[in-house]
Amino acid sequence: MTTRWAALVVTTMLACGGVIAAQEKSMPDTATLQAMTARFAPVDLTVDLSAVPAREHQVLAKLVEASQIMNAIFLRQVWAGNESRLFQLAEDHSALGQARLHYFLINKGPWSRLDHDEPFLPGVLATKPEGANFYPAGATKADVAAWIDKLPADQKARATGFFTTIRRTADGAFTIVPYSLEYQGELARAAQLLRDAAALTADPTLKSYLEKRADAFLTDDYYPSDVAWMELDGDIEPTIGPYEVYEDGWFNYKAAFESYITVRDEAETKKLQTLGSHLQEIENTLPIDPGYRNPHLGGMAPIRVVNEIYAAGDGNVGVQTAAFNLPNDERVIREKGSKRVMLRNVQQAKFRLTLVPISRVVLSPADQANVSFDAFFTHTVMHELMHGLGPHNITVNGQATTVRQELKDTYSAIEEAKADISGLFALQYLIDHGVLDKSLERTMYTTFLASAFRSIRFGINEAHGLGQAVQLNYLLDHGAFEVHADGTFAVNPAKIRDGVTSLTHEFMTIEAEGNVTKAREMLKTLGVIRPPVQHLLDALKSVPVDIEPRFTTADGLVEADRGGN
Repeated sequence: MTTRWAALVVTTMLACGGVIAAQEKSMPDTATLQAMTARFAPVDLTVDLSAVPAREHQVLAKLVEASQIMNAIFLRQVWAGNESRLFQLAEDHSALGQARLHYFLINKGPWSRLDHDEPFLPGVLATKPEGANFYPAGATKADVAAWIDKLPADQKARATGFFTTIRRTADGAFTIVPYSLEYQGELARAAQLLRDAAALTADPTLKSYLEKRADAFLTDDYYPSDVAWMELDGDIEPTIGPYEVYEDGWFNYKAAFESYITVRDEAETKKLQTLGSHLQEIENTLPIDPGYRNPHLGGMAPIRVVNEIYAAGDGNVGVQTAAFNLPNDERVIREKGSKRVMLRNVQQAKFRLTLVPISRVVLSPADQANVSFDAFFTHTVMHELMHGLGPHNITVNGQATTVRQELKDTYSAIEEAKADISGLFALQYLIDHGVLDKSLERTMYTTFLASAFRSIRFGINEAHGLGQAVQLNYLLDHGAFEVHADGTFAVNPAKIRDGVTSLTHEFMTIEAEGNVTKAREMLKTLGVIRPPVQHLLDALKSVPVDIEPRFTTADGLVEADRGGN
């Protein structure tokens, strides 16, 4: 077992307990598991900390330790049996046991996220629990939904909130359990580490965020710390706690724990601030009914370009996050806007190790020259910006609600696809108005096309991959993308702009109307892998799907901090 794996295993063991027995059956052997693991290209994520004061290095070390606890909580959230299965794997020092452990840690569980959640360990459920471990074992989605529907308004809000699980009482009835109780021991330890870091830092905005986030771990009131996170203004940019809802495949209600410990890239951040200053005019020109546009976006819409030191929990499972747009609390978005965080060193690794090799297979030689990191990075920035634009708070049948609540299980895929395609729409607007250089138009559509195959390889059971399949098929149907006789794909310059505008209209209208029926129909008909796409996916089998980061800078920080103590 490597030192990196051992650290994760030990941290989880300290947080949890239990043992389960495996029932041997036909499962991937050592060579097969190693081939499955090889789809994630290992890469050392190093960050230059020479400009960060030595005292703040101790802060970073405490934050990495707190993040390791997020790994333990996330494992529990994915599946109730994860902790005991991890202990069992850690004790198996055979080649097969080590291969299983390695792939288990990548997936944070015994189901392969790149393979439609197929199990790769014996003695586990044949299918990954769709409701994860947020709901009682043995309960059905229909049972939980019916119970929620009968609750009084205040209880319904808690039951569908980000920070509660649903459990059973001794008599078998459903009950609401807050995260602060469900994960009490782990969160108490994490809160103390955040307070230790807050006591060390000289940055007042970081101190405020860490103290408020520590309070939130114990009270479930995350609003003050979300506001404080929006106001961070220093070298260190941590994001730690329960955020994204993808793991809750039933309702997209429950937030999974994650962490990103990063430091700001000030030079690149300044370059991208220009994009954020044009958000309102982009909103004002969205191709939807004017009544669906937001005439007053939140006042704060910062963009941060950072380099990742450490990621944990939902932030380091399967395909790695390249950027994120938070917080998800509609109150904060309404009052403060949202912040877009771009993980530059992660994106550079993805581009070099996956997208460039993909482009050599799916594009003609002439088109390969129009794939650029600048286009990849800038579109990723705009993708995150577009999460904050378009409909959020809506009215359906005379009732105030949100897009997230109305689209239910379709929300994540529709929202990710909306941000993707409307990101192209927004970039074209900025090019047309002289904000961005005209040369970007030559590279952004081709880079997006190559990146579509990158995302679909994540699996269409995953929100980004499913959303990308919908976009690719829609643009093919509308002639914006074409398939050459040799099987390679290309952009049709005459139709791409209209295709992007039309699809942006479709997604945003679905969201504005809260039309879950239309959302499901779109995902069903377009969220598929067609033969020409599958042909190229088969040809990409030797190309890594994504990266497996090795957090060498983080390891050094923790070692130095423990050595000093």
